[in-house]
Amino acid sequence: MDRRQFLKSTGALGFAIAIGGDGLRLVSEAEAAAARDINAWVRIAPDGTVTILTAGAEMGQGSMTSLPLIVAEEMDADWSKVVLDWAPADPALYGYTLNNAKQMAIVGSRAVQTYYNDLRIAGAQVRKVLLANAAEKWNTDVKALKTEPGYVVDAANNRRMSYGEIAAFAKVPETLPTVDAKELKPRDQFRLIGKPIPRRDIPQKVNGTALYGMDVQLPGMVYASTRHSPVHGGAPESWNEAKVKQMKGVLGTVRLPDGVAVIADSIPHALAARRALEVNWQKGAAAGFDSERALEDVYARVHADPAAKTQVLDSKGDLKSAFSSAAKTTKAEFRSDYGYHAQMEPLNAVARLNAAGDRVEVWEGTQDPGSSREAVAQALGFKPEQVTIHQCYMGGGFGRRTLGDYASEAALIARQVKKPVKLVWPREEDLAYGMFRPQAFQCLEAALDKEGRVTGWAHCVVGDGGVLLHTGIKIPYYGVPNQ
Repeated sequence: MDRRQFLKSTGALGFAIAIGGDGLRLVSEAEAAAARDINAWVRIAPDGTVTILTAGAEMGQGSMTSLPLIVAEEMDADWSKVVLDWAPADPALYGYTLNNAKQMAIVGSRAVQTYYNDLRIAGAQVRKVLLANAAEKWNTDVKALKTEPGYVVDAANNRRMSYGEIAAFAKVPETLPTVDAKELKPRDQFRLIGKPIPRRDIPQKVNGTALYGMDVQLPGMVYASTRHSPVHGGAPESWNEAKVKQMKGVLGTVRLPDGVAVIADSIPHALAARRALEVNWQKGAAAGFDSERALEDVYARVHADPAAKTQVLDSKGDLKSAFSSAAKTTKAEFRSDYGYHAQMEPLNAVARLNAAGDRVEVWEGTQDPGSSREAVAQALGFKPEQVTIHQCYMGGGFGRRTLGDYASEAALIARQVKKPVKLVWPREEDLAYGMFRPQAFQCLEAALDKEGRVTGWAHCVVGDGGVLLHTGIKIPYYGVPNQ
């Protein structure tokens, strides 16, 4: 008997495994029907229960709790009556703005800083709507009212009305009220933000009810595992299908764009069949690429050729003059190799298409639900609105789970076999075919005056990290006049 079975059998859980919980839980249809949506983030039920949606992917860092806490602070919710639910994979509605685009990616320790202002405004909007409805009900000036946790209070007339009571009759305007920055709570009035509030995921992780992608069970579900090309861009030509299909529990194989999936009646059988796969590969254009040599060549060319193509990300002052007049200069070079993300939980996803084959549901732990939805839609030739992503907890991500490749694979396999599929990548496959942290060469140079102050700073980075390559290269918080 495993730990979860023990807890369940001893009556330690008063709720359904993989659903219930002291904090994050799925809201029932009856609750949802009775609750009143105040804005995209908040629902209030007549019994006073406040449901706040969280866009914070939870991989142990706590943002699933901290983001709703920001909303609760500004709306003056009673935190003991707040339950959390995952926000849908809809960046247009639930995303933050970065580089002029909406996204839901939780990476780089930026969940709170990217969502903070938007969620404070969302909470303040809820508070304004509640105050306006209470003022209308009492036929009084809204300026005479205030809020306390879970209540609107009319101190002059010694009366109060709970948020649940207001929700029963509340009118929510089509256009939510605007909120000026000075209308937000001053920090000295915070009850929740910055306080030692217990995380909502901890009880579930202790008692075994936290829902990870690996925990999802669907009727009629089969199991899959994949083997990918040893070189990115490769594709399977042929494999020992007949031999693999004779193995115990194996139901078949599926060709993928860059690999082969084995379908079986259990995870152990799927993993055993994957190990037995013998695949002939089309190597693809990257077969002869030497990443280490390529990086060295590019780095050397950038330094040796003044005309080499580079992109200036930030500059100020007269850098050339700072170095030519410096009392001392110093230089350091660093190299970082490709790095495996090494998340504790192997990659996995569950996918199910509807009977018509024109909609798909995916259960996974993802750091970027919006990106995953797009990836699945693209793989199936669907529109994003035909894809539903059910967020789950995840056992670490570190950036790897911002990508939707494993979710797309699960969806492709499910469409092929016409059954719900749970896809599991074994650890060795995750390591061999991982989306590694980019490698890079970095050169840092500093010019110092006679007093040892840094008067000039140059930072050159060469690598294949895309938009993330230059993350952290700017130093606007230091008083270096020439950069």
